[in-house]
Amino acid sequence: MPDSVLHDMAERLGHLLLQGNEYLVTAESCTAGGLAEIITRIPGSSQWFERGFVTYSDIAKQELLGVSHDTLDQFGAVSEETVCAMAEGALLNSHAQVSVAITGIAGPDGGSEQKPVGTVCLAWMRQGEGPTVSRVLFNGDRLQIRHQACLLALQGLIDMLEKE
Repeated sequence: MPDSVLHDMAERLGHLLLQGNEYLVTAESCTAGGLAEIITRIPGSSQWFERGFVTYSDIAKQELLGVSHDTLDQFGAVSEETVCAMAEGALLNSHAQVSVAITGIAGPDGGSEQKPVGTVCLAWMRQGEGPTVSRVLFNGDRLQIRHQACLLALQGLIDMLEKE
């Protein structure tokens, strides 16, 4: 997908956040800050993007976002439970009203039968509301999986904000 599509989506997201006078926070694992980088390509994004957490390791998820050791131990870093805790922790540890969290297995190694390479969990959350969660299986190489995860994260944010 061309960069222009990502740019247009990020611009649309910014417009929606500005309309609602809201800030966004990101919590990224497998995308390693890629979503925040896409967002901050937009001039003026500081008016609606508050901060991004790159929590690649389990300890970072615990220390920066408050994901419990028990959640990680019981469900794993790539799970609906962990990504929900990441989205909630991002809101609690920022001044934003809207969050998105991404965790997954971008490969080429690290997959299992239950969670093959390409498994990505995402959660979108608005302050005072419960999360929307998605678990998907993307195809492609490491870069393609990360790109698709960022694309879905943006689309989910847009969909959530346009529901109003």
